[in-house]
Amino acid sequence: MVFSHHIIVLVGCLLSSGVQALWPIPATLETGMSALKISPAFYFDVQIEGAPSDLSDAVVQSQYYLENDKLGRLVVGRGANDTTALASAITLSNLTLSLTSGATVEPISSEAVKPLGTRSEEYALTIPADGSAATLTANSTLGLYRGLTTFNQLFYYYGGVTYTLLAPIAITDTPAYPFRGLGVDTSRHYYPVNDILRTLDAMSWVKINTFHWHITDSQSFPLEVAQYPELAIHGAYSPQEVYTENDIQYIVQYAAARGIDVMMEIDTPGHTAIIGAAYPEYVACFDASPWADFAGEPPAGQLRFALPEVMNFTASLLTDIAKTLPSYYFSTGGDEINTKCYSDDYLTQQQLNSTDMTLNGALDTFMQTTHGALMAQGKTPVVWQEMALDWNITLSNETIVMIWISSEDAVAVAEMGFRIIQAPSNYFYLNNGAGGWLGDDATGWSDSFNTWSMSYTFDPLANLTEAQYELVLGGEQLLWSEQSGPQNVDSIVWPRAASSAEIFWSAKQPTGAPLNVTEALPRLHDVRYRMVQRGVNAIPLQPQWCALRPDACDA
Repeated sequence: MVFSHHIIVLVGCLLSSGVQALWPIPATLETGMSALKISPAFYFDVQIEGAPSDLSDAVVQSQYYLENDKLGRLVVGRGANDTTALASAITLSNLTLSLTSGATVEPISSEAVKPLGTRSEEYALTIPADGSAATLTANSTLGLYRGLTTFNQLFYYYGGVTYTLLAPIAITDTPAYPFRGLGVDTSRHYYPVNDILRTLDAMSWVKINTFHWHITDSQSFPLEVAQYPELAIHGAYSPQEVYTENDIQYIVQYAAARGIDVMMEIDTPGHTAIIGAAYPEYVACFDASPWADFAGEPPAGQLRFALPEVMNFTASLLTDIAKTLPSYYFSTGGDEINTKCYSDDYLTQQQLNSTDMTLNGALDTFMQTTHGALMAQGKTPVVWQEMALDWNITLSNETIVMIWISSEDAVAVAEMGFRIIQAPSNYFYLNNGAGGWLGDDATGWSDSFNTWSMSYTFDPLANLTEAQYELVLGGEQLLWSEQSGPQNVDSIVWPRAASSAEIFWSAKQPTGAPLNVTEALPRLHDVRYRMVQRGVNAIPLQPQWCALRPDACDA
């Protein structure tokens, strides 16, 4: 599809009429000032021969949102003052969906898990003011899905009428970055499947395309692995708090149908104490005391990666899990390795001495063994930044490095030539600011709370050279679950996680101006209110008085 790069400057007076509906803001946007209402008999006309079932499901979903969102416009009166315009409004009867000439028809779920850089998410949406058919065109069913999410955001409800005041509307849209993620830790606390599905729904509404699933850690191993059933039997909090193979496949398929790739993480060799519950001979400093000498948080325990049998076990475990997943990407973690755990471990030291190898050398062998096994399965390894910056090991040039300790660390990784996912804790950790959770520590590590506006100011390309820009694949916000679970996942994630979704989809305003917190706030209010209408308990950003009066509460 060839998209026009013609950009219309958004006139300020249009903002009060509802353009704040769109999140992430499209690449180009033209709007008018005419009212247009949805016909009671409105329908989606899918003009695609052999349309896949998940596209049909997406259309049904879009029809449901159109009929049931019933979101009143965020102005005083919630749309009561729109009745005069609606009395003479023209009616829109249908939206036509089509693929560009020569496009291959594939399921959304197939398009969603293609390698980064090869997914086609762009689309063009036109809604005339004269009541003739609206059109949505894309190069792929995935692009059509993205366009449907935009279409649904354009309409409000008042007095039995679903409408927009912005016709005609012309949008051409494409993401600035291929990777836009949300990371969730389901080890510290277990999240039931339905809570994950609801989170995936919300992700899709703001065009987040990767669920980074940190599924295991030192506290629990809730993942059922057919070849190693003992891990979940002994490592889950209870038999009911386990993700079965069927659960995993259902979640992965559910995500893919919503344009989301599931990138699973099995953190190794650190953050693995719980493996000792099933295989105590594989774990050094298992539940050692005081735990703070051996781990960043309790319980202590790390894989004895220097032992050949542990290398082979880990390689087998990772590949047994990875081969059941369609994603091309699999994270092996690699953060926060505690060296004292190994210097005090008899079996590790015995192995190092007998082979005349250093701990760093053993880690290099371990990483080449596990990553080699994953790459043999067609997977691209993803690691935390310590693997690149703190250890002298050989990583494949294809390895993707996640930045987490500080946004300033991206430069050092880029200088090594690795591709980067931006996930800096000082901008993107959703758990920050909750206070200390250790029983004898009133402060803890958690740092300051990352407001949506703080996250929104993040510059993915800061301090990088122009030649290094292409190394930045995108980024994600993350929720570590020491103090989170299904009870508060909605409120702690949403709508804050939408801030990075726009950074990495839009990168700038349609006018070409930089993203701006003041401009974005009315639109994010809209996202939050629509999420609530759809059953996600996203927290308010301001008093409702402010939400109904854009800019009235600016400093």
